[in-house]
Amino acid sequence: MPQPELQPRTAWPPLVTSPRGHLVIGGADALDLVERFGTPLYVLDEVAIRQRCRAYRDAMGDAGVIAYAAKALCTTAILRIMDQEGLWMDAVSGGELHTALAAGFPAGRVLLHGNNKSDEELRLAIETGVGRVVIDNFYELERLAAMARAAGRKVPVLLRVAPGVEAHTHEFIRTGQQESKFGFDLATGQALAALERVLDEPALDWYGFHCHIGSQILAVEPWEQAARIMMDLAAEAHRRTGRVMRELDLGGGLGIRYLPQDEPPSIAETVGRIRAAVAAAAEERGLPVPRLILEPGRSIVGEAGVTLYTVGAVKRVPGLAPYVAVDGGMADNPRYALYRALYTAVLANRPLDEPAERVCLVGRYCESGDILIPQIDLPRVEPGDVVAVFSTGAYNYSMSSQYNRFPRPAMVLVRDGEAEVIVERETYDDLLRHDRIPPSLAREG
Repeated sequence: MPQPELQPRTAWPPLVTSPRGHLVIGGADALDLVERFGTPLYVLDEVAIRQRCRAYRDAMGDAGVIAYAAKALCTTAILRIMDQEGLWMDAVSGGELHTALAAGFPAGRVLLHGNNKSDEELRLAIETGVGRVVIDNFYELERLAAMARAAGRKVPVLLRVAPGVEAHTHEFIRTGQQESKFGFDLATGQALAALERVLDEPALDWYGFHCHIGSQILAVEPWEQAARIMMDLAAEAHRRTGRVMRELDLGGGLGIRYLPQDEPPSIAETVGRIRAAVAAAAEERGLPVPRLILEPGRSIVGEAGVTLYTVGAVKRVPGLAPYVAVDGGMADNPRYALYRALYTAVLANRPLDEPAERVCLVGRYCESGDILIPQIDLPRVEPGDVVAVFSTGAYNYSMSSQYNRFPRPAMVLVRDGEAEVIVERETYDDLLRHDRIPPSLAREG
């Protein structure tokens, strides 16, 4: 069988190497990190994270706020960084809100999302005084209003709208179209009906509308379209109620580089064009320019993350691509199994070597679909090599599991060559922490 033509090493991701020729992450030799912390290992470059926070903040200026979408990566250390960088936070659960509070993140800079918030989550939002509750449906609206009245509080809210904008991304991470579980439908008048209900409720303080059109978006035009649609809604709301929208939250979703051919727009271009679109749409409709809220997550932490694995078995069958198995897989990164997300990687112990074979990078879990990268050109791989998979800072740890009873990896934050643990590696005992054997199963004799 003819061998596939191997692709030469590309300019992205940029490879920094140590004097020993190893991959360097955040100033630290990847092999030193492996020796100290083991594998699999999530590694985050702190400087890269802070640079992206500042790029967003600088691009937004005084036009609004940046709220970090914590679902991308939510740990106390990461939220501490977001607080230090002056960002708000977008939480989608009581657990994320609890993590924020444990990190010392101000509740007043938290937006609470979710399409099916529990009473416990709404109560926690009211008691802690979150900055905004983003109401997703009529059922939630009524419950929140009743709970706010009972607590004697006035809760600031946004109304989430499905604007009918389809971002060109995978269907599982597309959220702005009419057929979505999220938000009040715009086309059938639900959004305006929800606004009128909120305005009739003294315990709710309406700030504006929210929409989120999807994730891993590699063009700015969908946000510009969403901005015009949402400003049309604001104009109709003003005509019918006399109320002016104070805030417009256009969500997040800016894509990152997973593959060398990915070319997302820059943070500066994205935010600048969205700001301009909102301002122009407001002027055309004779409305004040609302305060803009954007909710990036992946584009802050995604490219700052690298996952390190150690190669174990290499299965070579004549005429077939070798299967290279590592000591992690779909439980620490389920994104390929979920929606065929693709990544690139190098051998961290010899990242500058030219490709010699096309391999399938697989994990150690008991599933045929346990694949990290289905096809990648690497130097000839041997057991003991260390694989570095790039752009794993977002949605890898967040989606990780203990499938097959494997403990979850550790996570370290690296800055100027110094590494600190921000998530401890789980142990076998951690797997049993919540197990219980009831008395009815007690051993006899």
